[in-house]
Amino acid sequence: MMTGFRLDLSPLKEPLGFVKLVEWLTAIFAFGSCGGFSGTNVVSLFCGGGMNETLNASFHYPFRLSQVPLIDGNVTICNHSVTTTHLMGDSSSAAEFFVGIGVVCFLYSMVALLVYLGYMHVYKDSDFGPIFDFIITAVLAFLWLVCSSAWAKGLQNVKDATDTDGISGTLALCKGTNVTCEVTDFANMRTLNISVVFGYLNMFIWAGNAWFVYKETRWHSQKFSSQPGPGRQQVPAPI
Repeated sequence: MMTGFRLDLSPLKEPLGFVKLVEWLTAIFAFGSCGGFSGTNVVSLFCGGGMNETLNASFHYPFRLSQVPLIDGNVTICNHSVTTTHLMGDSSSAAEFFVGIGVVCFLYSMVALLVYLGYMHVYKDSDFGPIFDFIITAVLAFLWLVCSSAWAKGLQNVKDATDTDGISGTLALCKGTNVTCEVTDFANMRTLNISVVFGYLNMFIWAGNAWFVYKETRWHSQKFSSQPGPGRQQVPAPI
């Protein structure tokens, strides 16, 4: 059997190769829209007596909000002394898990495409290749479900921690005084919402791709080869 590289673009015209190319692209959109995020919420403090002050709540990937200073150092705001205050919450585990799965799928899709386009003759002639491809594809489809659900919850925690109620609950100045705190300018989190959408989209694409990979395995071929064809009759064995 020849095992050398043979460039053949025909697999891209079939679901097996075309879907893998789509997976490569959607993985980029998923981890890119999450991992590259940085934003700032502007918090307005209405001190009374016509005095207003503002604070900037800046946050970014991987969203370790408990390490993001809302107020850095001892300062005086609205005639009140305020110590160093950080945002509340930590969604780094969910965000890093999501981005990690996206990067793994991006790399695996590239390797799979290389095999499809250059070593398809080896892939089809072996049992190991299709079975390994099917198992990895099915596992990654499940991991997309897990990491997308975890990141959707983590993103909601980020939104809650950086909105008016979250800031007011974090900043002691806003509790029990005549100071009113309100987020008057929100960071654009559209890309983060898109990342969640792409996460679930990847789950469906990888789950669908698992079927096309399964059809290349010997499990699928044995299933159909063991079924008698229409009109085929069993011939009794000679005595």
